[in-house]
Order: sequence, then C-alpha cells, then structure tokens
Amino acid sequence: MSLSLASVVPAVAGGNGLPWVQDSTPEIACRSREPSVACRVVWNVSHNAEFTGFFRNWLDRPLTAVFWIIVILAIAMIARAAAHRMISRITLRMAESTMSERVRERSRTVFDGSPVLLNQRRAQRARTMGSVLRSIASIVIMGMAFFSILGQLGLNLAPVLASATVIGMAVGFGAQNIVKDFLAGLFMLLEDQFGVGDVIDVGTAKGTVEAVTLRVTRMRDVNGVVWYVPNGEIKHVGNESQNWGRAVLDVPVDIHEDVEKVKEILQKTADEMAAAGEWQNLILEDPSVWGVQALTGDALIVRVVLKTAPGRQADVSRELRERVKKSFDEAGITVATTGS
Repeated sequence: MSLSLASVVPAVAGGNGLPWVQDSTPEIACRSREPSVACRVVWNVSHNAEFTGFFRNWLDRPLTAVFWIIVILAIAMIARAAAHRMISRITLRMAESTMSERVRERSRTVFDGSPVLLNQRRAQRARTMGSVLRSIASIVIMGMAFFSILGQLGLNLAPVLASATVIGMAVGFGAQNIVKDFLAGLFMLLEDQFGVGDVIDVGTAKGTVEAVTLRVTRMRDVNGVVWYVPNGEIKHVGNESQNWGRAVLDVPVDIHEDVEKVKEILQKTADEMAAAGEWQNLILEDPSVWGVQALTGDALIVRVVLKTAPGRQADVSRELRERVKKSFDEAGITVATTGS
C-alpha cells in the first residue's frame, strides 16, 4: 500500500502541498498596485505574504538600486569602449592624409616620401587628438552614468545640477587662460599648423619643435635653450619646415665688378651643387639667380635662390656660401663689405 505526498502533507492554500504557501496575489503581498519585478519574483517563488512583505520593506529598493547601478555601469563601460575605439580609428585616419592617392602622387617630392618628419607628426597628432577626444567622451559618458545612478538612489538632482553649473562657471572664469590654451592647441592640431621637427618662429621664440600638447608647445632654439610657449599666447607662427623651403643667398660684390660675370659664376656654382650626389635630393628645383637685389655706395647685392626640402634651408645656404667663396677666389672677384 503506497502513500502519496498529498496524503502526508496537509493540503493548504489551494492544494500546493507546502505549509508556507498562502493564497494571495503579488499586488496584495507587495502592497502595491504595480509591484516591482523583484517583488513579483519573490512572491512567485515563495507564495508567502510575510516573507514577500519583509522583502518589500527591507530588500526590494536596495537590491533594485544595486541591480540598476550594475546595469548602468555596464552600459557606460560598453559605450565608452565603443567610443574610444571609434575615436582612435577616426583620429588615425585624420592624421594620415585627406588627399586622394592620385593627388598625393602628383604632388609628391623626394622629401615627402621620407618618414622622418611626416610620420612623427602624424603619430603625434593621432595620439594627442585621440587622447583629448577619448577624455571628453569618458567625461560625458561617465558623467551621464553618475547622474543616472544618483537618480536611482533617490537623490534630487536639481540642486546638484545647479551647484555643478555654478562651480563650472566659477572654474571657467578662473581658468580662462587654460581654456584658451586648450582651444588654441586643438585648432593647431586640426589645421596641422606645425608639428614635431618643424622649425617655427612664434615671435617670442624661434627653434625646433620638440613636443606639441593641447596646452603648451615645447621648442629648442639654436643655442639649445628650451622654450615652453602656451598655445593661447601664439598669435602668429612662421613655419620654415612645411612642404618645402627656400634658401636665399644675398652675395655682396664690389660695385665695379661685372654683373653678368658674377651672375654667371653664381649660376654655375649653384647648378654644380644641385647636381652633387649629397645635395641633389635636398634641392628640389633648378637654382635661380634673381640678379641685383640692392645697390650701396661700395657694393652691389646679387641674390641666388634654391628651393629645398623643408627645414634644410640653413644647410644648403652654408654649403652654397662656401662654394661661392671658392668660385670667387678662382675668378678673382672681390666680396664687398656692406657695412651691416
């Protein structure tokens, strides 16, 4: 003779067979017309009004808040990772080039193909722009997540937002120069005004750029002095290393010298230098003698120019001066003193 479970355990609450099971509804047990999901789950599992009431009074809101905080943080982390990845791709493409391959090949020079300056500048622009945009994205996304969490905790956000606005205005007024430097640095990078390795003149200093950040530009002059120039203080900048340069050599000779002979010697000397193996890659076009640039009481100034690779004007000028001196000595032409 076998006994069933129903014959051993008294039937209660509609015949469910468990002693704690009670007849009720989630609305009655949770004491709400619209119970929370957690409270419904507890009732459906336990079917006990006392336990469900205890959960509603002491555990429902904390556990629900913790659940939504975890969800908000997870969504924020996923959104931040996606934004960082997208920003990295965009900034790398921006830093590389915006020209079509056909235009790039048509305008390419010997120096354009060298990674010495361009690759370094592109890499720096990508790192700086990516870092800034990633920081902005993180602040926006995590800020939204933070305020959403405060809302889940039941805090009134109106006073918090008002205080944040007042603090932001105070910081903005007190840090105008920093904001100015950051905006100027951002536009410098976007417009590619200069980069690492360029020789620039910002008025207050001139030298080779060693680092460019959003706030400050670090450069080293010919004497080895390092200058830190806030980007907001740079009103104008002269870049001697962008795309190509020009070596301009003004040669003073005695006022009685034959001008045509002097021009012929200068042209020949410059052409020989441009054809030399160590210089032909740095001189991008045929040298040109422009002629008499100025007249003084005892001298006339003859100008010769050479289009050079960016940043190599000084090297070309020094070499050309030495060659011109030797050519003049061989031809018996006297270099005059201009008195300056």
